[in-house]
Amino acid sequence: MCETYPDIDLGYRPAGYFWPLDLATHLLATVKGAERRKYVQSLIDAGRLDQLEDFIARSGLSAELRDHAGRIHPRFMGGEYLPDLAAVEVEIARITLASVLQDVVSVRAHKGRGRIRYRVVDEYNGDTLTGRNTRTSSRPLTLGQLVDFLDGAWPMREVIAMNGLEDSVEGMLDFISVSSPFYPELAKYYAGRFRAWAEEARHV
Repeated sequence: MCETYPDIDLGYRPAGYFWPLDLATHLLATVKGAERRKYVQSLIDAGRLDQLEDFIARSGLSAELRDHAGRIHPRFMGGEYLPDLAAVEVEIARITLASVLQDVVSVRAHKGRGRIRYRVVDEYNGDTLTGRNTRTSSRPLTLGQLVDFLDGAWPMREVIAMNGLEDSVEGMLDFISVSSPFYPELAKYYAGRFRAWAEEARHV
């Protein structure tokens, strides 16, 4: 069970993940590349989505474009090696690491018959995942359910420890970014968790 914080509503449940979606949400739920998503977000924030180039808006890049981006800088490969989205599937949350390759872990939702099917995927054929990385539900997950699902699928605290960041809130926030177009308090939740973990580490 995930930790609770008084200013976070873990019972929050989005109305839905699938169509109809506004253009901004659709793009943030389908574009795989981390740098391309950042650019999309910058256009959203500036109210300039009408200036979005076609190749930026694609879910995935061709192998040729992906290789070209990686030659510019390794971080431009971040997210581009995630599995392709299935039909009627969207990304509902992601973890982005400030590693050399800007590795991404993605939580996807797929519209099935009568139930929503979820999976957590990484860019290494699941090699970084632990525990259960699939589940279903009849309605969209609550924020608390999403956090529990992600916690069971990817070892966030172990990754933090491996990088020597256990007692540094700033270090954790700089290294791990958690985002979602459907759960507006997800990033705030993990910021609270990082503060709690750092405080705990300082008193061990």
